[in-house]
Amino acid sequence: MIETTLDIQAIRKDFPILQREVNGHPLVYLDNAATSQTPQQVIDAIVDYYQRYNANIHRGVHTLSQEATDAYEAARQKIRKHFNIVHSHEVIFTSGTTQSINLVATGFNSFLKEGDEILVSAMEHHSNIVPWQMLCERTGAVLKVIPMNLEGELVMEEYHNLLTSRTKLVFCNHVSNALGTINPIKEIIEAAHKAGAAVLIDGAQAAAHIKADMQALDVDFYTVSAHKMCGPTGVGMLYGKEEWLKKLPPYQGGGEMIAEVTFEKTTYADLPHKFEAGTPNICGGIAFGAALDYMNSIGFDAIAQYEDELLHYATEQLLAIDGLKIYGTAAHKTSVISFNIEGIHPYDIGTIVDKLGIAVRTGHHCAQPIMDFYKIPGTVRASFSFYNTKDEVDKLVEGVTRAKNMLL
Repeated sequence: MIETTLDIQAIRKDFPILQREVNGHPLVYLDNAATSQTPQQVIDAIVDYYQRYNANIHRGVHTLSQEATDAYEAARQKIRKHFNIVHSHEVIFTSGTTQSINLVATGFNSFLKEGDEILVSAMEHHSNIVPWQMLCERTGAVLKVIPMNLEGELVMEEYHNLLTSRTKLVFCNHVSNALGTINPIKEIIEAAHKAGAAVLIDGAQAAAHIKADMQALDVDFYTVSAHKMCGPTGVGMLYGKEEWLKKLPPYQGGGEMIAEVTFEKTTYADLPHKFEAGTPNICGGIAFGAALDYMNSIGFDAIAQYEDELLHYATEQLLAIDGLKIYGTAAHKTSVISFNIEGIHPYDIGTIVDKLGIAVRTGHHCAQPIMDFYKIPGTVRASFSFYNTKDEVDKLVEGVTRAKNMLL
């Protein structure tokens, strides 16, 4: 395996939180699939906004408003370029992936009828299950599930069998948050389009590891949350093909999304403002752009190479612990390891390693159907980013070993 060319120690200095201690130990942050950490460059962008040009956007003629508008729209352009999106108005700022999905699900109310079918994968986050269940309740459409195997891979033969002329929508995550599996979304999208169905891909877990190309994928909708990729919480984006965004009705009513309002009739603004009612998270959008700048300065190819190196090292070291089982052994996966030790509840392991300054996630990870499939209450999930080190992996292994010795 080719070793990384990244200067990891220099990168770590960009993240102030990595310098702190937890419970008297240096922080080992391995919960990146939930929320990544924020570099100083992004923190500086947030502080700069509030110190120098905090103002509402688009409607003001004064200098601060114009500066804020320029910075916010520049961030939209950064997103457009990063994801290879044709038009900037195909980038909708949202509060994150959950709002993005709900926007689309609500918009499809008028497009579905009783007997239509929606397909979702068996490894979805709750935010990509519940909105479609609610949509089916409203419209009479039927929700069907693409099954997965024990390795944590979708059974693609069954997917192709599920596609029929009744299939109107297909939804799948690019990467599983609970297992790290990279799904074959190109194949999923192409097959769905041949059946006449639209496709939404949940890119929340993928965006920090994979630079997704909207034109190459030919996807109809794609969602991202900034806080998964070195940005702030409370902001994300929905990409939608222009033709679909024009057909969907507004998700919310209010300021900014209107062209003209009278008590008799309201007309709506053009894209993207049609879907951006109210005062947006201006600072969050600007910081999202700064996070993309930061990650691109490191390079996504270099990030992927190093994280793959970490994944293989951590997998090998953890499997040396007797009784430890990893869930999600797909051939193609990102730097996520979900595991249990026989006879020990994952919460107990998480609690003990926290006392050693190690942050992991425990539970069902908002993917309860996956845990039901494996017949387990949850897992311990260690998720790695490009600022983690092999030394931190060693500390995790030591901590899990110590927990095992205490609890068994």
